[in-house]
Amino acid sequence: MVPKYNPQEIETKWQARWEADNLYRVHENSERTKWYALTMFPYTSGDLHIGHWYAMAPSDVHARFKRMQGYNVMHPMGFDAFGLPAENAAIREGIHPYTWTMQNVETMRRQLKTMGSMYDWSREVVTCLPDYYKWTQWFFLKLYHAGLAYRSKSPANWCPECQTVLANEQVVGDGLCERCGTPVIRRDLEQWFFRITRYADELLEHSGIEWPERVKLMQRNWIGKSYGVEISFGLDYEGVEEKEIRVFTTRPDTIFGVTFMVFAPEHPLVAKLTAPECKEEVQAYIERARSQTEVERLSTEKEKTGVFIGSYAVNKLNGEKVPLWIADYVLLSYGTGAVMAVPAHDQRDFEFAHDYGLPIRVVIAPDGWSGEEFTEAYVEAGTMVNSGQFDGMPSEQGKEAISDFMEANGYGRRTESYRLRDWLISRQRYWGAPIPIIYCSNCGTVPVPESDLPVLLPEDAEFKPTGESPLKYCESFVNTTCPQCRGPASRETDTMDTFICSNWYFLRYTSPDYDRGPFDPEKLAYWMPVDQYTGGAEHATMHLLYARFFNKAIRDLGLVSFDEPFTRLFNQGIIVMERQKMSKSRGNVVNPDEYVARLGADTVRGYLMFVGPWEQGGGWDDSGISGIWRWLNRVWNLILEEQRGTDLPRMDREAENELRHQTHKTIRRVTEDLEKFRFNTMLAGLMEFTNYLSKLKDERGVAGSAWQDAVDKLMLLLAPTAPHMAEELWERTGHAYSIHNQSFPSWDEKLVAEEEVTLVIQVNGKLRDRVSVPVSITESEARELALSRERVRAHIDGKQIKNVIYVPGRLVNVVVG
Repeated sequence: MVPKYNPQEIETKWQARWEADNLYRVHENSERTKWYALTMFPYTSGDLHIGHWYAMAPSDVHARFKRMQGYNVMHPMGFDAFGLPAENAAIREGIHPYTWTMQNVETMRRQLKTMGSMYDWSREVVTCLPDYYKWTQWFFLKLYHAGLAYRSKSPANWCPECQTVLANEQVVGDGLCERCGTPVIRRDLEQWFFRITRYADELLEHSGIEWPERVKLMQRNWIGKSYGVEISFGLDYEGVEEKEIRVFTTRPDTIFGVTFMVFAPEHPLVAKLTAPECKEEVQAYIERARSQTEVERLSTEKEKTGVFIGSYAVNKLNGEKVPLWIADYVLLSYGTGAVMAVPAHDQRDFEFAHDYGLPIRVVIAPDGWSGEEFTEAYVEAGTMVNSGQFDGMPSEQGKEAISDFMEANGYGRRTESYRLRDWLISRQRYWGAPIPIIYCSNCGTVPVPESDLPVLLPEDAEFKPTGESPLKYCESFVNTTCPQCRGPASRETDTMDTFICSNWYFLRYTSPDYDRGPFDPEKLAYWMPVDQYTGGAEHATMHLLYARFFNKAIRDLGLVSFDEPFTRLFNQGIIVMERQKMSKSRGNVVNPDEYVARLGADTVRGYLMFVGPWEQGGGWDDSGISGIWRWLNRVWNLILEEQRGTDLPRMDREAENELRHQTHKTIRRVTEDLEKFRFNTMLAGLMEFTNYLSKLKDERGVAGSAWQDAVDKLMLLLAPTAPHMAEELWERTGHAYSIHNQSFPSWDEKLVAEEEVTLVIQVNGKLRDRVSVPVSITESEARELALSRERVRAHIDGKQIKNVIYVPGRLVNVVVG
């Protein structure tokens, strides 16, 4: 009698064996070609839910597959452990962030091990531990000394609920904090930045890496490079030393249509140029604008508002005086903080001019225009009008002509502009890597010496939600000695954004115990760059962009030799429930532990890959997972029942040949699907093969080498997906340990080749018949067969055959007149 499939017993047994044998521990001295398989590490927010498994289990299947293909695979795991949730938990529950975080790490580590993943746990990193963040601080100092880290006063997104600064990417929807949903406001703070803009052009270039096009497009749009002209408008006011305002435009052909200019309310020239009679109104408007987030101010649905400041600039091309306004839809952080308004040819400017009664002058005429007023801005190409000596030119030609004219006369210059801003890394919170900077009244800003790293987080800080870092009130941390003059000094109390930690965790995996630097250079050279990275596309303009910048910056410092950290990238979709993304805040998470306890990890792994294409995601359904459970039981019974047959008749040659054909066809299908992360169709192929073997066994009885080979191949093909069951079946069928050390099956093209194909027959492009033919059929034979078919004769008799088109092995199209 076949023993019952008991995943609880089997999975515990093999997980313990693999761990005891260090089966998945890898080293650099292997003769195999290296393969660095990396999944984005999880944040330590608590228990893993099925959404985490959806990101991790299929990537583990692919890593196992590459290992069986003969690669020396490193597949590490760690924990992104700093961040705001831990600090909020400390405030809410009276528990230290370290305690809360490490409890979560322990829970998540246990859950990850139940998944049966081939993680090399000897390489684990936890970013909140001093032996990790010491090197995060070391990298900060390297960037600081290279001029890539700097401190500046800047308006920042501020969440009143979380009491912290947010990056633009962390403000979502209509100006809400991505974590708590509170409306975000603006505050001026002295903060630390990384000069990511210095690498804007290189970050636009994705050559040499195999990434999804949508991620590359998202990064290009976020960087937002524009080609245009920086134009000078004249100023002449007593007591104002500036004699020009510079603006950037991609439409120099519209320069004669400028009827007003707009400053960002925060622009430093506003205070100098505001007329006395306008000061009160201007100041009130500035205060209102600063209470809004950038997202709100840039919203296309928001009504445009502004205030005239009582001054003018001069358009140097026509000598006109242009009134100066401030408006909240212009941001100081974009371009020069001032724009030339051409209301006839920019919809935002058109609406503003219409609301405030400002002139709307047409300078680009559409075809057929005869002088009538526009009802909306015309933004396409056309013919230049009302543009002095450039009248009559096509606007595209006018762009170049006006650019040449401005450069020749010193009115402007061709340049590029970027949407990308420098990366704000300061966070007013406790639970992050301290910024290794000291402030001295004598020496100014002083970097902490590398020999004094790490700057440790104090254990006795109080977590007061005051809007300032808890570190500011911890005297034992703040008060220190200047390393230069040895006088009294104070430490920086901001900590680093958690994205700094994830900038380089993949480098630390190569040598996590190395203590002479962030990584062992020799081991880094062996493993990097990452061969396959998997994770969510939602990180396109945050982690994925930041990590690329960081890699290029430390490359220029001579710390690494490669240009890109991740050679290949694949983005999985999301697993949903009740048509919503799984989230603890929504209360719709599925805990994998209960399903593992009842059905086993192999069933959960299989179901997650079967719900739909991995890149698209799918919905969780309890009835669906039962189908995977039943299939695995069929595989179990099929393979072990076979062992009872001692006097079964041998298959005839025709049946054997067909069995070998189906076996090798399945090997090819599964291999190609695994290479391309098509897990759902890979499993469908294995299910079809299982059904074929079951039917063959029931109808014919089986014995002999072809059957044994087919069963062995099924176990090997199943091993990446259901590693525990495959290992158990491999042992029970008398094979040597371990199935995961075996080679993945390869197929024989001769055995895969079909003996027959389906030939489609058309008349004038319309389907009229199908027929099975030998793959060796010639064109003349196919033509003769097509013309002789009864269904075809009915449509060609009595008509002239003008042509017969043949697509080898696929199609015959008879053209008649």
